[in-house]
Amino acid sequence: MYVCGITPYDATHVGHANTYVTFDLINRVWQDAGHDVHYVQNVTDIDDPLLERAVATGQDWKAIADRETALFREDMEALRVLPPKDYIGAVESIPSVAEYVARLQAAGHVYAVDSDLYFSVTSDSTFGSVSRLSRDRMVELFAERGGDPERPGKHDPLDCLVWQSERPDEPAWDTPLGHGRPGWHIECAAIALDYLGMTIDVQGGGSDLAFPHHEMSASEAQVVTDEWPFARHYVHSGMVSWQGHKMSKSRGNLVFVSALRHERVDPMAIRLALLAHHYRSDWSWSPHGLEGAQERLNRWRAAITVAQAPSAEPTLARVREVLADDLRAPSALDAMDDWAHSTLGVAAAASIEAGSYATPAGPGGELFAAIADSLLGVRL
Repeated sequence: MYVCGITPYDATHVGHANTYVTFDLINRVWQDAGHDVHYVQNVTDIDDPLLERAVATGQDWKAIADRETALFREDMEALRVLPPKDYIGAVESIPSVAEYVARLQAAGHVYAVDSDLYFSVTSDSTFGSVSRLSRDRMVELFAERGGDPERPGKHDPLDCLVWQSERPDEPAWDTPLGHGRPGWHIECAAIALDYLGMTIDVQGGGSDLAFPHHEMSASEAQVVTDEWPFARHYVHSGMVSWQGHKMSKSRGNLVFVSALRHERVDPMAIRLALLAHHYRSDWSWSPHGLEGAQERLNRWRAAITVAQAPSAEPTLARVREVLADDLRAPSALDAMDDWAHSTLGVAAAASIEAGSYATPAGPGGELFAAIADSLLGVRL
């Protein structure tokens, strides 16, 4: 599994967390089924937004990237997101990127515009099959999401940058391609090919990455290897909104995981608030949803202390069943709630207050806690 990581200039908001908890759930389900999971994630530690933030704040771009990457990993650890086997920065992948670009160029799939290099999307006969969008919509989204469809000299408006020559006052690296830095999409193609090879099982990220990022990365990988497909499945998590709009750094309507943690919000409540929504759904973050998640967490923690708790074997079977069916996390939470309610009784469940709970008592509570921990990533 390859999941596209953050651009570390302002991490980690709840929208990020929603994406990485989604793929953590896939990782856990696969491991529960006995699979050996090779999970790779990148971090785009050099890109225009990062450089723009450095100029705006007067800070060194690398210092920002290092600080925000460390904070992201702290947030993921707090949310109990299992770390990827390989976590690779764009900067460390530059030699590999340059090699792949050179191969594409030698085969006639990359051309120069001024001193920059572009990948010709018509080189891939399957281009467009990932996002399945009309050409007009692709051009529109390309302009909105970091592309340059109107640049003079391009063969096709959708052709994407794979190597950018050095710009004044911007970092650049010496490679056989010249002094510069990679384009965005080729970074992920290179990292995925180096660590996983072609035809990975899942390529993942937020739904806003389907086009252009996943479309372009797949085409570049397929053309440079002359193999198809890059991935068997493309999995995209929904967008999370706040104050009536999708959470975005440009708009500034962000709820940060670190801020919630500093307010002493239990990270397990944050995780439950995320799991309450199907991964493909677009939804709105709300304090009410977080309060409900904390109440659910309190119920579960109280239920595992009941000495005569019923068997949780049927709950385990149900949770496995619904997670195997397109990762229906809300139904898994419902199954867990059913066990907790039956254990506590309706009246007792309604009177639970936040607090500390005893060690799980009895096999029913122990198994329930293990289900929450191993499959859902919620430590009780």
